[in-house]
Amino acid sequence: MQLKPAELIINEDGSIYHLNLLPEDIATTIITVGDPDRVHQVSRNFDTIEVRKGKREFHTHTGHLNGKRISVISTGIGTDNIDIVLNELDALVNIDFDTRALKEKHTSLNIIRIGTSGAIQPDIPIDSFLISKYSIGFDGLLHFYEHDEINHPKIEDEFIAHTGWSSEKARPYVLSYSEKLGELFSDNRIRLGFTATNTGFYGPQQRQLRIKPSQMELMEKLSSFNYNDIQLTNLEMETSGIYALAQMLGHQAVSLNCILANRSTGEFSTTPTESVDKLIEFCLKRLA
Repeated sequence: MQLKPAELIINEDGSIYHLNLLPEDIATTIITVGDPDRVHQVSRNFDTIEVRKGKREFHTHTGHLNGKRISVISTGIGTDNIDIVLNELDALVNIDFDTRALKEKHTSLNIIRIGTSGAIQPDIPIDSFLISKYSIGFDGLLHFYEHDEINHPKIEDEFIAHTGWSSEKARPYVLSYSEKLGELFSDNRIRLGFTATNTGFYGPQQRQLRIKPSQMELMEKLSSFNYNDIQLTNLEMETSGIYALAQMLGHQAVSLNCILANRSTGEFSTTPTESVDKLIEFCLKRLA
């Protein structure tokens, strides 16, 4: 099958449309961060940097650390951006840009999100680290794609019943991390969590400035949800999209969270940059 120009958009220099990257620009191990400024926060730990490219909110550095080639790319905020980044990263390794045909040999990427997050359980300390073993997405991204049974409908049904989830909103979907990558970052100091991916930062996370959220009691329902001793632990805005597209496209993905806020206790980190640096150092040490 040859993809049409309007389906696979290639720039004049041969790079993929949004990311502005050539196939040779990326490694098979990719760290994603939300903030473009955090790309340098990661890559300054590399021994060498061979690629520095950026377009819009998508900035990429590729380099080497202890002989291992690693790329770090900023996604911006939200699963809508994740849809762009994951599809275009996959295209760079699994589509021949000269023929616009799918490659016969599939390349699987290792995708590691390093992000910040807010806890919703009072026993999760500020500045601690959490690995998203499960993620529940409120964004609806999964429903726009045909997919095998990669989600967990029993957990979804229990969540919908517990929260009285409105039929006017997208059906929540639950996905798991890559056990292979999860084992790489396994550490008895890091909690395995069940992460909720929200569609926004204010109303969707029950923050009220000048507009009142439609379900002010939702935060309490999220924190009290329990399925076979699995509790929701934290909120952020990308993980469900990463897990969904990674599984559908045949890649490995894990989300590492630095807990900067606790919505239950009202605390916020006094050393956010230092805490994120420690998570970056932990991640790179395990990768290289």
